[in-house]
Amino acid sequence: MSTETDTTDTTEPTRIAFMCVQNAGRSQMSTAFAERERERRGLENEIEILTGGTHPADRVHEEVVEVMGEAGFDLSDRTPREIDLEELRSCDYVATMGCSTLDVGQVGDDVTVADWALDDPDGEDPERVREIRDEIEARVAALFDEIESAE
Repeated sequence: MSTETDTTDTTEPTRIAFMCVQNAGRSQMSTAFAERERERRGLENEIEILTGGTHPADRVHEEVVEVMGEAGFDLSDRTPREIDLEELRSCDYVATMGCSTLDVGQVGDDVTVADWALDDPDGEDPERVREIRDEIEARVAALFDEIESAE
């Protein structure tokens, strides 16, 4: 019988939150790309992904569902949800989408908060939504690069 301790079972996953006001566009796209990136990199046990909004909408914006479908994601069954300060304080990284009223001091010094300052895709034409989608995809990949280099 080994006396060595396996620390992988007790290591807390890195928690990432993607948040905006309605949780119906940018944060939903970010979450979908993050889920794919986590799987691609084999980090399913190391990364936990949260998403939410301060005033969630009833559903994901239609133009977002359409443009993400073009990229191979089905967001039609996702429901925007509220995210609270308690959840955000439990995160290692919080990405806001440019619409947040989140004050960095609200979550504490242990949380890295970045405002991605993205345009809202709601009501935009498909080409503009695609541009926003592509920018989000690049930002998510860069965030995963940052997390992996920090470990």
